[in-house]
Amino acid sequence: MEIIPYYREARLARRPLRRTGRTAALAVLTGAALAAGGGTAALARTAPEIVVRDGATQPAFSYEDAIREHVFVQSEVDSDRDGELDRVAVDIVRPRETEQGLKVPVIMDESPYYDNAGRGNEGERKSYDANGDPLKFPLFYDNYFVPRGYAYLAVDMIGTTRSDGCPVSGGPADVLGGKAVVDWLNGRAQAFRADGTPVEAGWTTGSTAMIGKSYDGTLANGVAAMGVEGLETIVPITAISGWYNYSRMNGVKYWTDEQPWLAGYVDTDPPEKCAAVNADLDAGEDDATGNYNDYWKTTDYRHGTITRASKVRASVFAIHAVNDLNVKGDHFSLWWEELAQHDVERKVWLTQRGHVDPFDFRRDEWVRTLHRWFDHELHGVDNGITDEPRADIEVGPDEWITQDDWPSRDGETVILRPRDDGTLAQQRTPKGSTAAFTDAAGPEGHGYSEGAMVEDPTADRPYRAAFVSGPLPDDGRLSGTPDVRLRVKLDEPTANVTALLVDYGTAERVDHLGPGSGIETLDTESCHGASTAFDDACYRETRVTTTTSPVNVIARGWLDVQNHDSLSDPEPLTPGEFEDVRWETLSQEYVLKKGHRLGLILAGTDADYNTETPTGATVTVDLASSSIRFPVVATTGDAPADLVVPRPKSVWRGPAEVSLPVQERRFH
Repeated sequence: MEIIPYYREARLARRPLRRTGRTAALAVLTGAALAAGGGTAALARTAPEIVVRDGATQPAFSYEDAIREHVFVQSEVDSDRDGELDRVAVDIVRPRETEQGLKVPVIMDESPYYDNAGRGNEGERKSYDANGDPLKFPLFYDNYFVPRGYAYLAVDMIGTTRSDGCPVSGGPADVLGGKAVVDWLNGRAQAFRADGTPVEAGWTTGSTAMIGKSYDGTLANGVAAMGVEGLETIVPITAISGWYNYSRMNGVKYWTDEQPWLAGYVDTDPPEKCAAVNADLDAGEDDATGNYNDYWKTTDYRHGTITRASKVRASVFAIHAVNDLNVKGDHFSLWWEELAQHDVERKVWLTQRGHVDPFDFRRDEWVRTLHRWFDHELHGVDNGITDEPRADIEVGPDEWITQDDWPSRDGETVILRPRDDGTLAQQRTPKGSTAAFTDAAGPEGHGYSEGAMVEDPTADRPYRAAFVSGPLPDDGRLSGTPDVRLRVKLDEPTANVTALLVDYGTAERVDHLGPGSGIETLDTESCHGASTAFDDACYRETRVTTTTSPVNVIARGWLDVQNHDSLSDPEPLTPGEFEDVRWETLSQEYVLKKGHRLGLILAGTDADYNTETPTGATVTVDLASSSIRFPVVATTGDAPADLVVPRPKSVWRGPAEVSLPVQERRFH
């Protein structure tokens, strides 16, 4: 058993310690040292201590007796333009022993959802006593980790709940509020109680983790991308890494008025308070063009104005869903690529669900793994978690594998080419072969649904060009990001183009498009942590939901053709002239099964996930110069897969009248 005393010689801070065995820098006393008399051991006998047994912190502190308090941290931003710096509302629960000298690290969930959507699958909200101090914290983090020697902070994002200011949909003010709290925990910012009395965070080591799903995890990404000292690790769950990518892809809008709409959704104050700020969000997002501009750069955590991946000091344990069509997979894949380039310590779980928290699809393993991660990153416990495979990947309903990294380093690139006979194969079609489709208005004027795009792929449809392979002779696993390369000419200056990689073959799959985005909430509960009369540690259990269907969209990608070279400076095509265009779809982890067929669908505006108006342009594709490429590995582990994709040997008719639900937009 290890005892980590409150008077440790150095905070668990800084990246060099993490990479060179930071536990050696800690003043750690063993049970044998405590038995010895005099000196440091005598002091340790009377001091509150963190208890580590079998490589894990133990629940040595009372959750019921923990200190619960509320403070306001002063930020460096005036987001509502009232002439006063915004103050960030922070609810705290920490072991009572921190009043006796124990210093603990912090786990922090900053959220804009505490008084609207609530948090977690059950939409929990905070509650307070008559003095304004917190009684109930949403989620299990406080119940589980406070007894193990952590403080937990539930922070109201600027402009929401009890914080000052206006929300700005991921912009600088949102991020600077979280930074201010980390600064306060490390003695670099001021905080006040409700009566105006200054208050310091003398009870903490300053070592901080940020965690959260969706917008909460997005704020963690943003604060980490400011390189804030004291932020040791982040755990972003299905989180945004750049808000342009949340609103659109390659000039094609997913939503119209997304930025002011979201700001209004999370702000429960009267709308006139932030009307001017929301008007600026509306102007800045530039829905008229869909371009990336200086406004979007302020919300870009990878290559932004104030936030950049190159600044990240914290380790990152990311969780994302490859089938999340709210916070789409490119948020993870692009962020992960940048973190790898800058040698950031990192770990990932990838699931087949939609916008779902791992507490609701792999609960027991999630709690164990998160505990080990925080123990290692915040308490310096040498538990080996960073020596394990970096990636956990769900390849089927509740079927998980591990992989050394993501994507696999051993992926074999498969190149498939559309052919003039409607087939899809590795052989190139004769030069001069073309296919055409129209970026046409569908039945409701917004393009065509994905169901209409993928149904009966051998039938002629004016709004799409469809190509299908022969049956796959072997299994393989797509691991990474497909790359679409087309040579096209238009009869108008631009068009919205959709590319879908499709699996034609009946199988049971996670029902990520259905209600719950792949989970069903049950009546039974499981408990993780300690409880009080006001805040229990018990949550309803879930189980995976599946669907058996003859067709599934593997990967999606969209392009406004005039943005093919630049997201900021569109170049309309010269009608009648061919031009090469290239873009990546959303990333995926997907098992390609023997006997199934692969399809490539090229179409116009996607009515399910775009809010663009179809241009009416006819798109002609030079098939001999067009392809889709994607990496394939063996169905388990890290190994190349020699996947041969044959041409069909006979006429094949796919499923007719396909109906694909549109994935719900979840905020919990």
